[in-house]
Amino acid sequence: MSSSEAATLPLFVSADPQRPIAWRRGAPVLLAEFRSHVASVVAQLPERAAAMINLCDDRYRFLVAYAAALSVGHTVLLPSSRAEQVVADVETANAGSYRIDDAAIDAALEQTSTAAINTRIAADMTAMVGYTSGSTGQPKRFPKLWRTVQGSNERNAASIRAGIADKNAAVWLLATVPPQHMYGMEMSVLLPLIGDMAVHAGRPLFPADIAAALAELPRPRVLVSTPVHLRAIVASEQEFPQVDVIVSATAPLDQPLAAAVTAKLGGEMVEMFGSTETCVFASRLTAREDQWQLYEGVRLEPRSEGTLVHAPWFVEPVLLQDVVELLPGQRFVVRGRSSDMIEVAGKRASLSDITRRLLAIEGVREAAVFQPEPDAVGAIRRVAALVVAPNLTSREVLDQLAAGVDSAFLPRPLLIVDQLPRNEVGKLPRENLLRALRRE
Repeated sequence: MSSSEAATLPLFVSADPQRPIAWRRGAPVLLAEFRSHVASVVAQLPERAAAMINLCDDRYRFLVAYAAALSVGHTVLLPSSRAEQVVADVETANAGSYRIDDAAIDAALEQTSTAAINTRIAADMTAMVGYTSGSTGQPKRFPKLWRTVQGSNERNAASIRAGIADKNAAVWLLATVPPQHMYGMEMSVLLPLIGDMAVHAGRPLFPADIAAALAELPRPRVLVSTPVHLRAIVASEQEFPQVDVIVSATAPLDQPLAAAVTAKLGGEMVEMFGSTETCVFASRLTAREDQWQLYEGVRLEPRSEGTLVHAPWFVEPVLLQDVVELLPGQRFVVRGRSSDMIEVAGKRASLSDITRRLLAIEGVREAAVFQPEPDAVGAIRRVAALVVAPNLTSREVLDQLAAGVDSAFLPRPLLIVDQLPRNEVGKLPRENLLRALRRE
């Protein structure tokens, strides 16, 4: 290998032109056709640009746009939301950036191109910039180098393939999460490119649509989803085709739900642990274990303010707010978050513990406990809660909660709502919680 090749990494780990990379419009898309589509988009990209804001809704178009950007050295920016103001802020903060959407991709694909595309990407190129969803404060940017992306993706692919009987089979993915979110990027964009898998172009949300999309795909099938969507699948009367692996992330998945999902869909339940800051670095088989298994080479260092994550493919260690307990065999359990602890009049409590106690009340389906006021030195910060409990009143919930929670930490207000204000990947950004509180 030449020195120039050593400084680059492949855009496609498997470059076989006949291998499938996507399922679109009822048929597989082979790599040869995909490469021609990428070439058509490359021919239309602005030459002097530095970064692409990929706003494609269609997953296949997103995949084509992402590969085109990498092949010409453009960083892909992933705003935490596609709301106009959020996108405009990212655009303003990144000089030389441009937007691309489904219409732009369709227009480019009408202009066929036979030009070759660059399939060796500089290892130290900033392949994408992810932004936090805002669930823990002001969104921040987190750049990812192509070599760091490759390091985590290799282990993600291995974690999924471990649950598939035929290790040499072409693996087909269906994702209910958007490709702009880091979890969606890892599991439905990077795996087709550098994990030698293929992805369905759609993003079905309702159980019937998920079942129909799964039925289109050959086996082995992998469903990439979230606890919110998985809960809806379990609650539905819809029949589903056999799924070989179910992948979940974005929020903790409890064991009863994991067991119910595997009973409904079959296959192995693989839960991923990661963040926008780190990408995935651990996994567990949630239906039968509660401990997380670190990926090979990852090391955790507990700190007073959280946990420092070390990985061979990181540029530098990353500090997370999660408080963990290390266990033998490169395993760990999560005990909470450093930001989760609250103190009132010398008493301490945990927001996650209050949430757990709420969920233990019969009739409570979902709950979110948070502190509405910003940090203020010397201020007493109240606790608020949004609770989905159709057959209970706020008073009834509070009365039962008071049996296990100090009065100083009882949520005031505790509002009964029809549903929690989740975003499109099932998370609860702080701004959504505050908006729901104000509406009441």
